[in-house]
Amino acid sequence: MPKIKILVADDHALLREGIIAILKLHDDVEVVGEASDGMDAIQKAQKLRPDIVLMDIAMPGLGGLEATVEIKKASPEIKILVLSQYDDREYVSRLIKAGVSGYILKHAVGTDLLSSIRAVARGEFYLYSAIASSVIGDYLSKKGEASVEDPYERLTDREKQVLKLIAEGHSHKEIASMLDISVKTVIAHYANFQEKLDIRTRAGLIKFAFQRGIVK
Repeated sequence: MPKIKILVADDHALLREGIIAILKLHDDVEVVGEASDGMDAIQKAQKLRPDIVLMDIAMPGLGGLEATVEIKKASPEIKILVLSQYDDREYVSRLIKAGVSGYILKHAVGTDLLSSIRAVARGEFYLYSAIASSVIGDYLSKKGEASVEDPYERLTDREKQVLKLIAEGHSHKEIASMLDISVKTVIAHYANFQEKLDIRTRAGLIKFAFQRGIVK
């Protein structure tokens, strides 16, 4: 199985080294480069073609948000996972709009870094659970009136449980453990309610959950 190629972009050398040291302990991840600011991240993303850029936000010169926009414009297939010490709602909303695939807080790197990288590599949207409800609720604000035909009522009770846990920021593995079912079963439920709700992205499902008040 090919390794997940990572570019680490952060202006603090010690933090970069710490992140790289953690990643080197895992066989399914390969650090292909590091960058010290936004412009450096853009240039190295184009040269090294990583699967994921671990992107700090507050960097000198060109910041992480601007770098994200440029990288996604040039290479939409490269995923951006934001590492930040801030949980400002408006800023996170702007990053999600810019196309990031995940957002975790730096103090959670020790526990969430690998799970977030693996989730993003699988094409999932990852949001650190402690900021999920406070951030996504504002970004994915309720718009319009509910449809006369409610697609949510087509979901089974188990599918509703899985949807709620996903909206709260839990990974497939965590949900499987919490509900005492297999990861494959979680994925099957996920696929089922994507079809029933006609929502194809994790961000879209989170939006739906907040609009419906499933998660508050």
